[in-house]
Amino acid sequence: MRYFVSRVMFFVLTLWAAVTLNFIIPRLQPGDPAQSMVARLAGQNEAIDPATIRAVRLMLGLPNGSVFSQYGDYLVAVLHGDFGVSYTYFPYTVTHMIGQALPWTIVLVGVTHVLGFVIGTLLGAAAAWKRNGPFDTVVSLGSTFLGTLPFFWIALILIYLLAFTLRWFPESGGYSGEIEPSLSLAFLGDAAYHSALPALSLLITAPIGWILGMRNNMVHTLGEDYTRLAEAKGLPTRRVALAYSARVAILPNVTGFAMGLGTILGGTVLVEMIFGYPGMGKLMFDAIANRDYPLMQTIFLFTTIGVLLANLAADILYGVLDPRVRRETQA
Repeated sequence: MRYFVSRVMFFVLTLWAAVTLNFIIPRLQPGDPAQSMVARLAGQNEAIDPATIRAVRLMLGLPNGSVFSQYGDYLVAVLHGDFGVSYTYFPYTVTHMIGQALPWTIVLVGVTHVLGFVIGTLLGAAAAWKRNGPFDTVVSLGSTFLGTLPFFWIALILIYLLAFTLRWFPESGGYSGEIEPSLSLAFLGDAAYHSALPALSLLITAPIGWILGMRNNMVHTLGEDYTRLAEAKGLPTRRVALAYSARVAILPNVTGFAMGLGTILGGTVLVEMIFGYPGMGKLMFDAIANRDYPLMQTIFLFTTIGVLLANLAADILYGVLDPRVRRETQA
């Protein structure tokens, strides 16, 4: 019990530190969002009236006063779920913009992340169990080769072959402009059709880390005394592989999977920019490019909370799967 309580307390402390850093870091960046917005609207060669900048600052609700008062106001706003108005997409609120982009990222990155973990873990375990054989050679060498290929190169090759040459899939966008976004089967099918290429580009490289990590971990656990004892007792091969070797070997992968699952809320900037996908990655890129502090802060905060929650879940699951962790904490 002490192990789980310590994990929760560590989560709360880390969350407070993350919220504080999330407030400080954007304010260390140079530039004025209001001035950038006025310059973008007026043009590069046009003179900028200081009164216009002051009016835009008031319209956007940019923070005034000391840093400490801004920090207090920020904490109160976060507790109430009020993240302000987006400077880039004014007059829409930050919550509205994230609500529009988050489902796209969760579906695309979440599904591919889970599939990549399952496929990679199973292939890695099978390669370790049949180590030094043809299957192990093909899986290991194939994963190593694919891991050397730049992701953007794979994405561009898929666009050229499957979108421009064969015209099997659209080259960009999340859905067709002729279909109104809704929960209808027509829209969901169209959205799945548009997400096929981004998902395929992610799935080509997503299992690689899980394959190599699971294989190496399981090769190590196969040489442990408890695995040899299980084999000497005459237990079925499948039970030895899954219940004794793979159960321990998968623990590092579980931690990595949980942390990767938490980063889903931040999206995948490169994927979404290449394919013009309307997710959190593109939203983050626009926020950084336009010094949109409220939108930047909220996306970073959501990503951080997602990683911390996923890490907490991994710690708890780690303690459930491996009793030695709980005993070390109680000792």
